[in-house]
Amino acid sequence: MFPKKRISHRQLFLCTFLLLSFGALFVSVCLLTSDSRQFKALSRELFVSELSGDTLSLHYTLADPEKYGLGSEAVLPCYQPDTESNAAYIRSLLNRLAEISPDHLTSEDAYTYGLLIRYLTLRLSGSDFAFYGEPLSPSSGMLSGLPVLLADYTFRSEKDVEDYLDLLDQTDTYFEGLIQYETEKSAQGLFMPDRSAGKVIEQCYSIMDKASLSTGNHFLHTTFRERLEALETEGLITETQKQHWICENDRLLTTVMEPAYENVADSFTVLMGSGKNNMGLCHFPEGRSYYEYLFAATTGSSRSISEVKQLLYQDFQQNYAALISLIGNYPELIPKDDELSSDFPLSTPEEMLTDLQEHMKADFPAFPQSEGSFIPSCTVKRVSQSMEKYCSPAYYLTPPMDDMSHNIIYINHRNQPDALTLYTTLAHEGYPGHLYQTVYSQLAMNQRGASPLRRILHYGGYVEGWALYVENLSYYYARDIHQDEPLTAAWCEASRLNRNIQLCLYSLLDIAIHYEGATPAQVQGILEKIGITNPASVSAIYEYIVEEPVTYPKYYLGFLEFQALKEEAATLWGDEFSLMRFHRFVLETGPSDFESLRIRLSMS
Repeated sequence: MFPKKRISHRQLFLCTFLLLSFGALFVSVCLLTSDSRQFKALSRELFVSELSGDTLSLHYTLADPEKYGLGSEAVLPCYQPDTESNAAYIRSLLNRLAEISPDHLTSEDAYTYGLLIRYLTLRLSGSDFAFYGEPLSPSSGMLSGLPVLLADYTFRSEKDVEDYLDLLDQTDTYFEGLIQYETEKSAQGLFMPDRSAGKVIEQCYSIMDKASLSTGNHFLHTTFRERLEALETEGLITETQKQHWICENDRLLTTVMEPAYENVADSFTVLMGSGKNNMGLCHFPEGRSYYEYLFAATTGSSRSISEVKQLLYQDFQQNYAALISLIGNYPELIPKDDELSSDFPLSTPEEMLTDLQEHMKADFPAFPQSEGSFIPSCTVKRVSQSMEKYCSPAYYLTPPMDDMSHNIIYINHRNQPDALTLYTTLAHEGYPGHLYQTVYSQLAMNQRGASPLRRILHYGGYVEGWALYVENLSYYYARDIHQDEPLTAAWCEASRLNRNIQLCLYSLLDIAIHYEGATPAQVQGILEKIGITNPASVSAIYEYIVEEPVTYPKYYLGFLEFQALKEEAATLWGDEFSLMRFHRFVLETGPSDFESLRIRLSMS
């Protein structure tokens, strides 16, 4: 029999302390694990719900949706008039987030948590303006957007082809939903001006051109055949399948899609005359409040409208004074503008992209690839002639987050850009612009295990602000090419200043028109002061800004926010500041609102 051993007070205290410490640690670990599990579950639920009812978005977000439990039948989302249920859903998400402590999350998830709180809170405030959006805008609406997305819908398998044809078959229902929305907007007195409705009607017949459809030469014919031929070459489909699908595509374009566009044209013909306002948003009942919401949601800036206006005005004065000074030093710039524009030594997009990648090496990090270097492919294509009138001067198609290898940049040759403009445009769309930023940030987030939810939180000010920020740098790269030619280098700088002055002015006009109620006559007076006197040009500028509120501030305020963030980083980091470090910080953080970026910077 073992003898009894007495436990001292000291030993008893030590045991009790260890038990309590272990218990506290156990509770802490449980809380951490619980909050982490809840946040990951909520993030995944939101990611799945946002994509499950929209096959187009899903296809452009994921190359292999089955890995994420997505990708059943093909669906084009239809308009649902019940806005209250959407607001209730956002409130429920915010309530669930309120039950999670960001202190119990990983640093990666905690940052996503902060983004999501701000994103959803802002979207909830926007639910009060259900009929202020414009999905059929003549400048950027789905009439031109849908064909572009369909034309580049990647075919990786037979299912992709079947899904594509299913989507074509739903275009009539899709546009019927948008017609219903526009009819309800009209009933609320919020329908677009007649001049804009007329453009929509014109688009319907121009985009779905009967002549090209009847001969099989429409770009939705040719691009479909090209993608099928690539699948056949890879041995993924047979000749018989290809011919069957070509016939089906022909049938759907003429019996479903073309009538769908005609239906939009007919409906807008009926709705013309019901618009109550031909000017900016502030002339609608809640227009100013909507503009404030839209401004914050689109730019990602937390600055007040008055603060933004002052920031823009100061920037305009600085750039204008710099341009006047430059022309004073190089008065021969003006008469030789056309001559200088033809002296650019690079002529092809491929040469320009290669040069841009070489110039950026000193200040931008290589792609974050753990195994060797990673260089995504980039194909530069020309916008179809039938779409030139309705497309931007250039655009980049974002690749799926799980396959960043293949990238496409479209150039619109309608206005025949000169060599310098093409060079800086490729910097904006390619390197170090959209392509580089998108691929870098997504690779970095993939490596960190960031929630895929980050991909569907859209931050226009970050995306376009970055592109304009690096576009400005590309003018310096162009000057470097002409370093032995002072006059040509000065022309590059004059072009940069002129570009910024124009975008800054249009951003100020955006505020003047939509927030302050500027009339066409007032805008004409402003433009005349800087030499824009052609009535057609003045009218086109005014109409575009009316149709596309906050588009210019998205670019230019985003650019100024990055400039301000760089200055903050320089002050914070002192001697340790470098452009390389700043760019790496922005790229690795990924798309965000600017308040979140500032908070993250202060902790770096």
